[in-house]
Amino acid sequence: MNRRHLLGQLALAAAVSPFARAALAQPAPTRVRMQLGWIPNVQYVGEWLAIERGFFAKQNLAVEWFPGGPNALPAPVVLAAGKADLGYAGWLPFLDAVAKGNDLVMIAAVFPKNPLGILSLPRKPIRTAADIVGSKILVQGPNERTAIEATLSLAGLPVRWTPVPAGFSPEPLLAGDGDGYTAFSANQTIVLERMGLKWGKDFHFASFDELGFRSYGGVMITTRAFLEKNRAAVVGYVRAQIQAWTLNDQDPLPGAKLAVEKYGVDLGLDLQQQIRQNELQKDLTTYSEPGHPRLSLDRALIEGPMYAAARATGRTNLPDIAKIADFDVVAEAHQGI
Repeated sequence: MNRRHLLGQLALAAAVSPFARAALAQPAPTRVRMQLGWIPNVQYVGEWLAIERGFFAKQNLAVEWFPGGPNALPAPVVLAAGKADLGYAGWLPFLDAVAKGNDLVMIAAVFPKNPLGILSLPRKPIRTAADIVGSKILVQGPNERTAIEATLSLAGLPVRWTPVPAGFSPEPLLAGDGDGYTAFSANQTIVLERMGLKWGKDFHFASFDELGFRSYGGVMITTRAFLEKNRAAVVGYVRAQIQAWTLNDQDPLPGAKLAVEKYGVDLGLDLQQQIRQNELQKDLTTYSEPGHPRLSLDRALIEGPMYAAARATGRTNLPDIAKIADFDVVAEAHQGI
């Protein structure tokens, strides 16, 4: 009995050993820490769908994310401190972080169109940069002021306008406290829609891109050290994002529900608002110009209009684009889909 038992055990070991070897050959998932630029709402549907649909897992990634928001440190600061590996940043804050000596790299443009712009009413519509001159604009902070002044400078117009401090609601515009209100096309416009107001009739929205101040709405960044050590993981993360955003194009509901019911559950998000935001942001995730794959960086756009916009804000010592952007990560990510 002992001999038969021993032979049976050996046979069993021989039978399962190929599977054991395969399991041992599978490397442990690479840990990737993502710093969001804002609160965990539907803006980050790429992350939520990539987690839930297994796109990150397929790339052998273990993703951990940290929320952003008005009281959170900006992603460039968090990355420079070594507390995150990837992050979302605005174009100008990214340049400022690089100028301070941080070795950061742009790898993808999740929102190649910037949603920031100016809301106005029919009594004094703001549709061009010239319409800003002499206007009273409700603004939230220094970034919005910079965008307005750079827009006027780029257009060769006098930087003559009156800033009025404002919060995140467009109600002061309706009350007549200003001629325009800096807003996001996929946010405050929804507030007006839900009041029964119609685009192009009861209110107007002009993005700063349309007004001549071109910049990305959100860029994915990393440190050069992390990219060099974990390039396959970074490419895999971007690949999962491409898959998630492409899936989101088909139906805005699943991603909105994930934001409301799971990832932003403590924020009291409204499902219908998140669905509408997801619908409106869809156009922001792709280029208007043909020939640019999803999430890709456009060298000509950055070196041309975006660098011109940065110079108009007084940022004149701009680095060579090859030193702060990797244009191959997205291309490599698309090849694996």
